[in-house]
Amino acid sequence: MKKSLLAIAGLLALASCAGSGPGGDSGAGDDWPYTGGDVWGSHHSRLTDIDKGNAGRLGLAWSYDLNTNRVQEATPVVVDGVMYSSGNLGRVYALDAASGQPLWTFEPEVDMQANRSTCCDQANRGVALANGKVMVGALDGMLYALDAKTGKILWKTDTVVDHSRGYTSTGAPEVAGDLVIIGNAGAEYDVRGYVTAYRIADGTQAWCFFTVPHDPAKGPQEDKALDVALKTWDANSRWDIGGGGTVWDAINYDPKFGTVYIGVGNGGPYSIATRSPKGGANLYLSSIVALDAKSGAVKWHYQETPGDSWDFTATQPMVLTDMEVDGKVRPVILHSPKNGYLFVLDRETGKPLRVNPLVRTNWTKGFDKDGVPQMTPDRTDFWNGPRIIFPSSAGARNWYPAAYDAERKSYYASVLDMGNLMFTVPPGTPAEARRPRALNVQTTLIFTPQLQAVLPTLPPAIREQVEKLPEMQWVKNKPYSSELRAIDPLTGKARWAVPTEGWQDRMGMLSTASGLIVHGTIGGKLMVRDADNGKLIKAIDTGASIMAAPMTYRVKGVQYIAVAAGFGGGGWGYVPRYSAAYRNGNANRILVFKLDGGPVPQPTALPPPEVASAPPAQKAGVTPAMIAKGQGLFFQNCAICHSNQLRSTAPDLRRMQPGTHDMFNQIVRDGLLLPGGMPRWDDLLSVEDADAIHAWLIAEQGPLRERELKLKAAGKPLDAPSAAIMSNF
Repeated sequence: MKKSLLAIAGLLALASCAGSGPGGDSGAGDDWPYTGGDVWGSHHSRLTDIDKGNAGRLGLAWSYDLNTNRVQEATPVVVDGVMYSSGNLGRVYALDAASGQPLWTFEPEVDMQANRSTCCDQANRGVALANGKVMVGALDGMLYALDAKTGKILWKTDTVVDHSRGYTSTGAPEVAGDLVIIGNAGAEYDVRGYVTAYRIADGTQAWCFFTVPHDPAKGPQEDKALDVALKTWDANSRWDIGGGGTVWDAINYDPKFGTVYIGVGNGGPYSIATRSPKGGANLYLSSIVALDAKSGAVKWHYQETPGDSWDFTATQPMVLTDMEVDGKVRPVILHSPKNGYLFVLDRETGKPLRVNPLVRTNWTKGFDKDGVPQMTPDRTDFWNGPRIIFPSSAGARNWYPAAYDAERKSYYASVLDMGNLMFTVPPGTPAEARRPRALNVQTTLIFTPQLQAVLPTLPPAIREQVEKLPEMQWVKNKPYSSELRAIDPLTGKARWAVPTEGWQDRMGMLSTASGLIVHGTIGGKLMVRDADNGKLIKAIDTGASIMAAPMTYRVKGVQYIAVAAGFGGGGWGYVPRYSAAYRNGNANRILVFKLDGGPVPQPTALPPPEVASAPPAQKAGVTPAMIAKGQGLFFQNCAICHSNQLRSTAPDLRRMQPGTHDMFNQIVRDGLLLPGGMPRWDDLLSVEDADAIHAWLIAEQGPLRERELKLKAAGKPLDAPSAAIMSNF
C-alpha cells in the first residue's frame, strides 16, 4: 500500500503538466485518479485493450454489494490497484481493484435530520485523493479526510455556516494544490450558496467565497466581488430566504492557470418576482465563476442564465480542454448546463467563444455575438400566470457527466428535450414567510410528458390559460425526447444520436481512445457503443438501474470497466415502471467487467404489489375542510419524498399499516424514525397540521383499497403510471 500512496502524490504532481487537448495527453491511463478520469474532467480513457473488435466478449469480473438501496451517482477512482468510491450519505469503500476484496469501509455519523433538506435524495458524487488522504463530504455537510491505507479519520471539519438552514453536501470535493474545495446544496430551501477551501494537511479553512450577496442592511459584503453582484439585486430582495446559488457540483481546478472554476446553482425562491422584485441579473446565480485557487478572489465570471427563475443551474460537470476556435488553439471550458445550450468558454478570460442550442428553448431567442441571451420574459414569467417553459427544471443536461474525446473532437452526452408547466400564487398574494430548513420554491411544476393527462385535473381557470399558450403545440407535437448524442462542441450539432429508454433515463458517459462509448441505462443494461456512429456493440443485462458514469482502469495488464448501480437522485420517489429498480428493487452494487468475464447474477424480481390495507376510521371531528388542508400541507412538505407511488424508495403513505397509523404523529413530529432517515417536523407542523395530513391520507387510503380490490378481482395489475410533480431531477 505504501507504493499506492506514493503513486497518488506523484499523479497529482504530474497532473499540472498534462496536456489538455488535441495532441495532448488528455484522458486517464492505467489509473483513474479523479472522478472525471483526468484533472480536466474529460471522462475519457487512453486505454485501448478493450476495443470495437473484442468488446463483445465483456463479462463480469467481480461485483461488490454496497448494502444500500438509495442512490449511486459517484464514479470510482483507482490508483495503483486500489479502488475508492463513495456511496449515499458519504459512505466510502476501498476495494482491491482486481478482485473486489474490501480493504476498508467508512460510514460517517450523519445527522439524519439533513434528509429534510434534500431535494434530490442522499446522493454523493465521489471522493478526492491527495497526500495519502481520501476526502469525502457527508450529507450533513461534514468534510472528512481519511487515511487511504486504513480508512481512519485524519481530520474532519464542518462546512456548514448555519445549521438553522437547509444546507446539505452531495458533490465530490476538488483538490487544488494543497487545498481541497467543496460546495453545498439546498437552493430550493433557505440557503445562501458558497464554496470553501480547506488545507489538505489539517482541514483548516483557507478561504470562503459566497455566491450571493447578503442583506446590505447588515453591513459590508465579505468580498468586493459581492459589491459588484449586489448592484444586480433588488435592495429589498428576500435576503431572509437566502437567494440560493449553491455549488452542489461542477468544481474544477485548472493547474495551468491556478484557477478554480465553479458552476453556481439556481435562485431561491425560483421566481425573480419573489426573490428580487425589481429584477436584475442576480449575480452570481447560474454562472461560471473563475476563482484564484490560492486566495478565492474572482478572476472572471460569465452568467449563463441572467435572472434565473426556472431552476437553470450551472452546476453541471465541466470539461477543460484545448481546442482550435476560429483558427487559434485556445484553452476552453465545455459546459452544458440545464438551460439548453452548450457553451465553449475561454478559460483565461471567460469570453464565450460559442453558444449553441441543444434542445427547444423559449426562455431566450438565443445568444448574441457577445454571449448575451435575448430574453423573452412574456413567455416565461410564470408569476404572472401559468407558463410552459422549455427546457424543464430537470434540465437539458444535469449532474450525469458527459465525456469528451479530444482526438475525435466529440462531446458525448445524454440530452433531454422536455419542458414543464410552471405556476405560482396569483399576483398580489401576500408574501410567504421563510420556512426554515424546508422547501421555499413556492412554485408548482408539471413535466410536459404528463401535462396533457394532468390538465383536466387542474382548476378550470388555470387549464384554460394553459391551453391557450403557444408552447402547448410543442407539447402536443413532441412532449419530450431523450437521447444520447455525439456532439460537435463548436456547432452543437449531433454527429449521431440514439434514444434512451425514457425521460427519466439519464446516464453518465465514458469514452475511450479505442473508439468506445460506455454507459448504463435505468432499465438495467450496461451499453457499449461505437463512438463513431453510436451503433450498439454489447449490451449486458445487470438487473440494476445505472445512472452513474462508468470508468476504466488497468491492473497487472488487465483492463477493467467499472460502474456504480443504483437508482435515485432528483425525482427519487418516482421509480418508473420501465426501470430495473421497479422490477427488481434497488440493491446498490459496484459492477466491474473485463474481457471473457462471466454473466451478471440477476436479482430476484419483486413480487406483484399487494392491495392496500384497510385504513382506520377517521378521528372524531374530521371535516372536509380539514382533509383539504391536509392535502395542501402534504404537497407542500411531504410529496417531494413521498410520491405515494408503488415501489418508491420513500413509503407510499396511502398504504400505512395499523401500527404506523397509530404512531403517525410521533413519526412526523417527534422523529420516531429519524435514525432511518425520516426527519422530524415539530418546528413547522403543529399537532393540528399533522392530524390534517393524517386525515387526508386516511381519506385517500380507503378509495385506493376499493379500487385495487376491484382490479385484483378482475385479474388486472394494480400498478399504473401516474404524474411526477417535483422540483428537481
